[in-house]
Amino acid sequence: MPAAPTAPDGILLVDKPQGITSHTAVSRARRALGTRKVGHAGTLDPMATGLLILGVGPSTRLLTHMVGLDKTYTATIALGAATTTDDAEGEVTTRADASQLSGDDLTTPIAALTGDIEQRPSAVSAIKVDGERAYARVRAGEEVELAARPVTVSRFEVLGFRPAASADRPAEVDVVVDCSSGTYIRALARDLGEALGVGGHLSALRRTRVGPFEVDGAPIADALPAEGAAELLVPPAAAAARILPVAQLDDERAANLMHGRRTPALEGERGIVAAIHGERLIGIARVSGSRLLPVTNFPVSAADPTV
Repeated sequence: MPAAPTAPDGILLVDKPQGITSHTAVSRARRALGTRKVGHAGTLDPMATGLLILGVGPSTRLLTHMVGLDKTYTATIALGAATTTDDAEGEVTTRADASQLSGDDLTTPIAALTGDIEQRPSAVSAIKVDGERAYARVRAGEEVELAARPVTVSRFEVLGFRPAASADRPAEVDVVVDCSSGTYIRALARDLGEALGVGGHLSALRRTRVGPFEVDGAPIADALPAEGAAELLVPPAAAAARILPVAQLDDERAANLMHGRRTPALEGERGIVAAIHGERLIGIARVSGSRLLPVTNFPVSAADPTV
């Protein structure tokens, strides 16, 4: 009797196009891979494009270690109009003449928005207020003012500036931003416009990097092949080794962790590590003193010699 096909397992990098939700991208990955077990490590708004990290099968357990990775975005900021959502999908609330702005005017306010800053998230963010998403409260007609929170913007660099053609047209700024998880690029656009006294909003956004993972070469999310999609998966051990230090296990240590037992830690192993045996991810482990303790284990095959 032929062996049953192996269920897909790994990390899938996809490039989300504009106009679809991240959940739609997840649904298309499920269809292409023939499994319901697909999750994501952070969404993008429908307006945005770029890198989505999807976990497939047991590798969904890795996503919790990817959510907090730093990110890179390219964006376009429109100066001269503020909106209800701080992006182009919202209704314009104020307009101002931005025709006198030049690229030199951006230097000081951008510097003030770079580094370790306190940022007030957009009212239409997914942050929960008394158990309900902020955006849901806004849609219900409530006024929502979220508290500022610390974020790190390690790079906020102007790539190009297009002056406003007239008093009723916006100026446009193309930027690249490196930032910590939890940073809202639309809030940077809003705050830059406020600092310049003309209002601002995000008119385009693309995520190009999440931690060590780049969007370059990732397939378009709505064009995943019906056959061969599993070949696009980054194997669990390779993915884990890109985001965590590696503890390379011999047979004995692998068997201990597989069965939920602590095992000796080697010199140099510390913190949270990817526990790898050969080319297989045994699990995520934590070093405590001289011991390696299992945190999250991955499925093992009965044919594995260490079982």
